[in-house]
Amino acid sequence: MQHHHADQNQATRATGRLAGRTAVVTGASRGIGLAIAERLVAEGARVCITARKPEPLREAARTLPAASVLTVAGKADDPEHRAEVLDTVAREFGGLDILVNNAGINPAYGPVTEIGLDVARKVLEVNVLATLAWVQAALAHPQLRFVERRGTVVNLSSVTGDTPAPGIGLYSVSKAAVSHLTRALAAELGPDVRVNAVAPAVVKTRFAEALYQDREDEVAAGYPMRRLGAPADVASAVAYLVSDDASWVTGHVLTVDGGLAVAGGTA
Repeated sequence: MQHHHADQNQATRATGRLAGRTAVVTGASRGIGLAIAERLVAEGARVCITARKPEPLREAARTLPAASVLTVAGKADDPEHRAEVLDTVAREFGGLDILVNNAGINPAYGPVTEIGLDVARKVLEVNVLATLAWVQAALAHPQLRFVERRGTVVNLSSVTGDTPAPGIGLYSVSKAAVSHLTRALAAELGPDVRVNAVAPAVVKTRFAEALYQDREDEVAAGYPMRRLGAPADVASAVAYLVSDDASWVTGHVLTVDGGLAVAGGTA
């Protein structure tokens, strides 16, 4: 009976470990971003979710408790959008504790030698430079007190940042940059701000459909866990990294890949 009681206390602690914290999650109208927002709210945080299109964003917000969620539509690589998001968070939430850079694009599928340089620039602009710009904007915003509140950042990288995957070569270059940007920021921003990344393998989302469509069983067979990832698998890793449970973890890229790397596979 006593053991059961201890478990209950542990569960209560875990559920509220982000109580009183505020978060921004970019690219959060569906998939991994929405799952991250749901998990942060479940652990007690209030969250501002962003995405390009207003209607899907509003639909996503309906799945979360109204008092815990704000929505601001816009493009992650647009400075005016970033300013609007952070001003809104400052006004409505009074500060910022957690920034999750989840927005990313992969508009090209094919050999990296054939990608148009304009497309390549756009991928790097959204996946790498916008990630840096969100961090810079959060640090610089006077009302957010991000440093003072000992803020945490989690960037979404990918296992392809370590091992290139066929067809998505430039995307993998951008994610290698995100992983290293994460390390560089962590080295500069300690002890006040922690910066980590999560690097998933193939997660079942619309974004990753081309990597498993019509052959999910075959793809999953290459993973020791014998399944593809679910958005919740990534969300729980993010929730750990932004919580005080990870208070001595910074500059780390946490692989969430069902064992793909140890089996010698590529996403």
